[in-house]
Amino acid sequence: MDLPITDDPLDLDRQVCFPLYAASNLLNRIYRPMLSKLGLTYPQYLVMLVLWKETSQTVGSLGEKLHLDSGTLTPMLKRMEQAGLVSRIRDAGDERRVRIELTAAGLELRTEAERIPATLAAGLAIREEDVVELRDRVRALVATLQGAIAEAN
Repeated sequence: MDLPITDDPLDLDRQVCFPLYAASNLLNRIYRPMLSKLGLTYPQYLVMLVLWKETSQTVGSLGEKLHLDSGTLTPMLKRMEQAGLVSRIRDAGDERRVRIELTAAGLELRTEAERIPATLAAGLAIREEDVVELRDRVRALVATLQGAIAEAN
């Protein structure tokens, strides 16, 4: 039995999560060739964006900023350390905390990465003001979802 789209709460076209999921996957596919030239995956690129702004972070602060748990972040950071992009250093003030710091190679990669936003923008037929509005709306959604999760816990 086919239900009309307006009556079926499980219709794919009625879901908020699906277009976000699809857009995320498609953006990752666009980023992939640019990032592969740098030897980075998209999640590693996000780590680098945080570290290029502030070159020393705890694993916890990286996780908070990127919405990643330590089980996801730790193996990725180990691979980035093996690639020579970051160093993992025990915090002198608290041995339980690990600080992530950029290496010289990680810092040098920024020059090549600076082309990525312009290259991405040139490939998308979206006006800058629309991008800003979309980003602001998605940030508001993230904040709402974080609040809902905090309330549930």
